[in-house]
Amino acid sequence: MRINRKHRQVDCLVTLIVGAIFCYGGAGVVARPGSNQDRSAASLTPLQLEIEKQRVRLSSAEVEERRDALTRLGSMHNPEASRAALTGLRDSAAIVRVSAADAILSLPPDESAMSLIPLLSDKDEFVRRETAYALGRTRSRMAVSALIERLINDKMDAVRGAAAVALGQIRDETAVTSLASVLDPQSGAAPTKRSKKKKKQEDPLVLRAAARSLGQIGSRAGLPALFRALQDEQGEADVRRESAIALGSVGDSTALPALREALTALDPYLSQAAEEAIRKILNSNSR
Repeated sequence: MRINRKHRQVDCLVTLIVGAIFCYGGAGVVARPGSNQDRSAASLTPLQLEIEKQRVRLSSAEVEERRDALTRLGSMHNPEASRAALTGLRDSAAIVRVSAADAILSLPPDESAMSLIPLLSDKDEFVRRETAYALGRTRSRMAVSALIERLINDKMDAVRGAAAVALGQIRDETAVTSLASVLDPQSGAAPTKRSKKKKKQEDPLVLRAAARSLGQIGSRAGLPALFRALQDEQGEADVRRESAIALGSVGDSTALPALREALTALDPYLSQAAEEAIRKILNSNSR
């Protein structure tokens, strides 16, 4: 009953906006019958009215109502709806900020990226992780530097893995050196603040994401790191398989010897991945 009452209050407020009161920048202006304000309100499309309704809900004191409003704005897949959702990026609740990160993705890619990048420094791990994923979906190269910084220096592996995934989606070659240094610390990259402070073994999920992203980017500069990860018999099986798949995606024939060696691996899934990668490389080179 409490929720229904709140929805009725919102509907009434929207009705006031359309009818007797029409808001400009938050300032109420009384609309006399036949006035310009009244005609402007009446000319709003159903989509504009729905956007305004959800915008009003973003001022609710209830976290769940604000989150739901952002979800509805995002589901419209409309730039103006996404622009209305921008205020949610500054919300006090982490779940609302995350919902806003997803809701603004109908803006132009670079505009979305510039709005999201500050959230990569959010104090909440959940917000940083989901922001990294959202930046990957923008495909904007403007996000590459900030994502590399999270990949190398974030304290939480979940955030670093999300940054690696996003870099693969964006497919900018400037990320290759950093991804390779994560997958293979011997790649020659300069030591980072994180590597100086932490000596623990790298999280396999981060390694898998780095290998996959190197394959998606498809640069030959990532081959040495992929070779070493594939041939590391002490490494995680999932990481070796992902490296084999990535080598097939890069499509360079210099990977064939290492892949053929992997055909005899005890892990049947690795040998299968190597076989498929070999076939992919041979098919691409025969065209």
